[in-house]
Amino acid sequence: MKWLDSLVESKARGLAQQTSRRGFLGQVAAIVGGGAALVPLLPVARGEQSSSLQAGEKGDPNSCDYWRYCAIDGFLCNCCGGTPNSCPPGTEMSPITWIGTCENPVDGKHYLISYNDCCGKSSCGSCLCQRNEGDLPVYRPQKANDLNWCLGTKSAVYNCSTAVVVGKAPDK
Repeated sequence: MKWLDSLVESKARGLAQQTSRRGFLGQVAAIVGGGAALVPLLPVARGEQSSSLQAGEKGDPNSCDYWRYCAIDGFLCNCCGGTPNSCPPGTEMSPITWIGTCENPVDGKHYLISYNDCCGKSSCGSCLCQRNEGDLPVYRPQKANDLNWCLGTKSAVYNCSTAVVVGKAPDK
């Protein structure tokens, strides 16, 4: 084993004589930075798809009393040419969102709902709902529904709001 120690020591000393600390740290940073670019390629748990919940839903998606709309504030995309999950044609879904936790009356379980605004056209003006269950002040923006969430899109003009089921909420 002593020969292995001396081999490793001589290689390490040779490497240290040929490189600087800055060069070494730069190479480590390049490797780490290059590895970070691969992170989006890793598999991600996306939660349950809302399509798997369709059969277990009841109620009118055009009504403010629909279970998914427990924390919505705005015009329902379902009444504006879209669906509870998608924006109307000609609009863009904001990547910035507020969240709510709503109980599905069919199974009695709570689900995380992502409320995304659709942006790019003037307000649709149909089916205005202002249900503020769980709404917190603006200093907690992820739970506040009174903001213009279209700031992450090409146009900051608000049209309507979606209610996308992200998955089951964790049990308390």
